[in-house]
Amino acid sequence: MRKRLISADSHTVEHDETYADIDPKFRADRPRAAYVENRGGAVFTIPNLAIADIIPMGLVCTAGRPPEDFGKPKRWEELHPAGHDPKARLALQDEEGISAEVIYPSMGMVLCNHPDVNYRKACFDAYNRWILRFHEADPKRLVMLPQVTLRTIPEGIAELEEAKRIGYRGVMLSGNAAFHDYDHPDYDPFWRACVDLDIPVAFHILTSRGDIGDHQRGHKIIQHLITIRGNQDLMAMLIFGGVFERHPKLKVVCVEADAGWVPHFKYRMDHNFERHRHWQKYDVLSRMPSEYFDDNIFVTFQDDYSVKYALPGMRADRILWASDFPHGDGTYPYTHKIVDELTAPMSKDVADAILFRNVAELYGLAA
Repeated sequence: MRKRLISADSHTVEHDETYADIDPKFRADRPRAAYVENRGGAVFTIPNLAIADIIPMGLVCTAGRPPEDFGKPKRWEELHPAGHDPKARLALQDEEGISAEVIYPSMGMVLCNHPDVNYRKACFDAYNRWILRFHEADPKRLVMLPQVTLRTIPEGIAELEEAKRIGYRGVMLSGNAAFHDYDHPDYDPFWRACVDLDIPVAFHILTSRGDIGDHQRGHKIIQHLITIRGNQDLMAMLIFGGVFERHPKLKVVCVEADAGWVPHFKYRMDHNFERHRHWQKYDVLSRMPSEYFDDNIFVTFQDDYSVKYALPGMRADRILWASDFPHGDGTYPYTHKIVDELTAPMSKDVADAILFRNVAELYGLAA
């Protein structure tokens, strides 16, 4: 019998229309869809991105294709329609036996690394308008997360309030803060608003400096190993910066960075705290760092087999399974085979928590 599933991390596939309704000041330089045969086929061009001149969407969105096919050029019409069509997405959920998905952007992750925060704001606003059609198609199954730019604290709080008004259940922030880093006390009113509005805040991989680009040591394939490190740095910064000390009810989701590393990461934080806080005169935390991780941070994973071995060192109610559709690290079309293997050693209660109950409780979905 198929297990019940809710994906805590899936994606749209933006098209040219996504950014057509952008602030007119940025229309000439907006992200544009194109076809470049020798660069992956379907691509987005983004002026002044710095990390790359084009983004190969045919390589990013590979649902239903074998890994041997990932590097071959694909036309826009060959990409899975569930990435941009809400009706096709609901049909895909039925095909996969998935009750609901928490859905992030694809191009939007890359745009988090654009150096011009005003350009980012214009792109994020256009994306947020575009995803309304997904939200309106079925807000309980298509759980869209808008992108919050947070150029200023008042503006960021207004973005939160607008997300809540529309009916969104969470928001996504760039890993690159617009001014001070996120542990600065200036952000405290924003974190308080997140708690008051009961809005979880998500940080996705590939949205921080260093997550994207050529790895400087060894073969380029190593780059795919380091993409989780930006999120690990963010989680440590939030903990050691006292964000959860000051806002104990704040919920943060560490997205697509896997989960099996968590026990060792907690050990390293506690070790560092015990050995080095005295000579550094560090007195920000009243509890062990690992306790804040356990209480405030949720982690998502797709097929990280190490989770079943790491469970004794983690809170099972903070682990969220995800399909990552339609990306190359996703589980489609073998989702149920993969989750059966992942959860085979787990009790039914723990498996149910990881596969659907935890994310349902986090986002207020029917469990």
